Parts: sequence; C-alpha cells; structure tokens
Amino acid sequence: MGEDDLIQQRKDKLERLRTAGIDPYPARFERTHTSEQALALLGDASANDTSVTVAGRITAMRQMGKASFLDLQDGSGRIQVYVKQESVGVQPYALLRDIDLGDFLGVRGTLFRTKTGEPTLEAQTLTVLVKALRPPPEKWHGLHDVEVRYRQRYLDLLANPEVRNIFIARSRVVAAVRRFLDARGYLEVETPILQSTAGGAAARPFVTYHNALDRQLHLRIALELYLKRLVVGGFEKVYELGRIFRNEGVSTKYNPEFTMLESYEAYADYHRLMAMVEEMISGIAGEVTGSPRVPYGDTEIDFSPPWPRIPLRDAILERSGVDFAAHRDAPSLRDAASRAGVQAEPSWGRGKIIDELLTLHVEPHLLQPTFLIDYPIELSPLAKRKPDNPDLVERFEFFICGREVGNAYTELNDPIDQRGRFEEQARLRAAGDEETELADEDFLIALEHGMPPAGGLGVGIDRLVMALTGASSIREVILFPALREAQR
Repeated sequence: MGEDDLIQQRKDKLERLRTAGIDPYPARFERTHTSEQALALLGDASANDTSVTVAGRITAMRQMGKASFLDLQDGSGRIQVYVKQESVGVQPYALLRDIDLGDFLGVRGTLFRTKTGEPTLEAQTLTVLVKALRPPPEKWHGLHDVEVRYRQRYLDLLANPEVRNIFIARSRVVAAVRRFLDARGYLEVETPILQSTAGGAAARPFVTYHNALDRQLHLRIALELYLKRLVVGGFEKVYELGRIFRNEGVSTKYNPEFTMLESYEAYADYHRLMAMVEEMISGIAGEVTGSPRVPYGDTEIDFSPPWPRIPLRDAILERSGVDFAAHRDAPSLRDAASRAGVQAEPSWGRGKIIDELLTLHVEPHLLQPTFLIDYPIELSPLAKRKPDNPDLVERFEFFICGREVGNAYTELNDPIDQRGRFEEQARLRAAGDEETELADEDFLIALEHGMPPAGGLGVGIDRLVMALTGASSIREVILFPALREAQR
C-alpha cells in the first residue's frame, strides 16, 4: 500500500472521530505526570493505586480482542498502557479502531506491574489529542536513510533515541560553557550579525542587501572585531555564543552556518587561555558525559589536563619533512610543499601554504587534545608577535579527534602594526588569494583609542560536541544542517 493510500486511510479515521463527536485536535489537556514521574511512583509503596494522567505519542499497539497494550512516548521516556474494554467502556474502547501509530493520546489510570514485571498504567479514560495523518518512519524500528534523517530531523529524533541524546548533550555543553565563563566574571554580550565589513577571519562571506539603508551588508564570519571594540570600551571580560556564516564548502567538518564561542579577557595572554581551555573543556566533558575520558570509536579521548603543547614548526617538520622557517618566501616554500604532496596554487601566500601543510600532514594525527603553538605571522594577522621571534605570533590552535576545535592568541593591540598587516592581506587578495582578512577601518579607529593587553579565544561548539559524543560528521550535531536542494 502506497503512502498516499495510508494517508487517506488516516483521513477517513479522522472523519469518523469527528462524526463521533470527538475533537481530534483539542486545544489543551492537563496531565499530572510525565511517564518518568509516573513510573517513579511504582517504587513508592504509599503511592499504590494513585491515579495519574499521562500523555504522549503512540509508538506501539498490541490489540487482543477486548484488551490492548499501547506504548506512549513523551519527552521523558516510554510508558506501557493497558486498555480493557470493561474499564474504559465499550464506546471508548471501540475508538481504538481509529487510532494509529504516531497519534497522541491522553490516559488517566492507575499503575501496576504485569506478571512479567513490566511497569504499566491501566487506563480508566482515553482522550484523543492528535490524529497524525502520516505514518511514522519505518514503524519506529529505526530510521537510517541519511537524506531523510537530515531533511526531516523530526523523524530522526522520533525514530533514533541516540540522536535525541546527542542534541541533549549539545544543549548541556552550551549551558556548561555559559556557567564556566559566568563564574569567571565574563559578561555575555551580543554583536551584529549583519556587518558592513566581514572581518575577523579569512573566509568568504555571504552578501546581502538592506533596502532601507540602501547598502550591501555581509553575514558575519567571526565575532572578534566587535568583541574587541567592547574591550576598548572598558568591558574587560566578554564572550558571545553565536552563529557564524561562511560561504564555503560543505563536508563532514564544515557547515555554512555554525556556532562559535568567542571570549576576550583584558590582561590575559595565550598561556593563560591554554590553562583556561584545559579546565573548561575537561570540566564540560565530566559534567556532560560523567567522565573526562570519553569513548571514541575503538579508543577513548582523555580530556584531563595537561594537554601537550607542540610548536607548529616542529609538528609540520616531523610529519611532512618541511621546515617552513627555512623557506622565507612563498615560491621556495611552495616548492618544498609540493614535494610533500601539497599542490599549492600560484596565488597562495606563505601562510596559506603552511596552513595546507598543517591540514594535510598534522591535523589528522591529533586524536587526543593537543595544543599547537607559535604560528607564523602570515597565518595570524590579528595576533601579537612573540618578543623573541617577530616572525611568529603568540597563538595556539587546539585539536581533538583529528579536527581543529579552537583558536586563540594574545591579541595585537598596536594599531600601526595592525594596519600594516591588513595592508599586506589586501596585497595577497589583489594577487588572487580570496581567503584573506578584510580591513575594517572602524575597528582600526577603535584600536587607535587604545585596547589593553588581552587574550582572545574561539571555540567551535559543533566540533566540540562531535568530540564529546563520538559523532563523525558535523551534520550529526547540527539539528538542521545545510543540504543540497532535494531531488523531486
């Protein structure tokens, strides 16, 4: 039987309910307990024969003449319902003929255990709450079609409990991040999503147009430059959890919109931020999963501090054989990188080539939480130089499960140096490299008013959730990921 036939059958049942004087979509229903709360009463001897009222979606039905068993699922779990004709009445019992899997039902009754020990609610009254016009996915035995799972996430959540658990964990991660930073005196703020200049990262923005203002705007690609304006304005500890938009590729690691945490702290440097990251993420792992050691495939990820701190130069040299410090210009480094398997485009600057060496040779091997530190200045136009080596900056990225999860540095607060670096980025863009930082003149003016020494941190929330839940694709941790247009 085709889906259209099944839908028509349900519509016919809907009309029979209405003909019988039953509203299949009542505006309200008062329940006294969730399924979890109701089942908990069975362990309380004083609660025997207590009447409870529950509500939920029907996920299983077993009809046996004048008695039936139903499974009701609500947000807290599942409860079995026993319906006897002699208890609810002939007419109400007959209504079960017009009830299907996926419908919502309200039930009042008393709790008992079956002969097999199954906690069960014996129904006294039944109330139709919702008549579902479409059948549930694969009769509740799991939904595995990836295309359907992502496009119709509500079906994925209904059919796959493990998917619900991932998004429950995600919510707990975000809440734990807020608690951690709030406890350290940070102030949560909000900055513009629509920006005149898409700054703070080397990424291609989405472009839109504001009719009333008669101007082109960009969806933000980072939170950084506006948060640093607030540090200039006297807020010494600020953070934002917000959506970021980058008009780039889609893969298991990338989604065009994603969630980022960025925090900025006056008088902190990248060393202090490394210690803060270890404390924050190991604590979140323990809070969300129950342990700082989290299963991942056939192994486990240990978030316990301290994490290794490896200079980027050493990591790339060990894995690729290329010492970027020995190649002072882009053509020389391009030749060395090509021998290591990196096919660098002619427009790439030295920083882009180094980043590709990192991505190809180093990143996949960083399974356990690891800091890579001290990046070349070409890769980090917003970071402060190292006092003992002006070719490098005080920056780290941290990696978990072979993916970059976060980035931080001691912030560049010299407005003259910052302007010069933006100008160098502009030269690279003019030469054909689109993945460069855009200059933001208003930000430079703010910096000229004076920003205290500060450390800034960015953490990809989606990738952090991936590491904590064992997800292999970013689409598994974003409720509604970006997809190609469906083929009709």
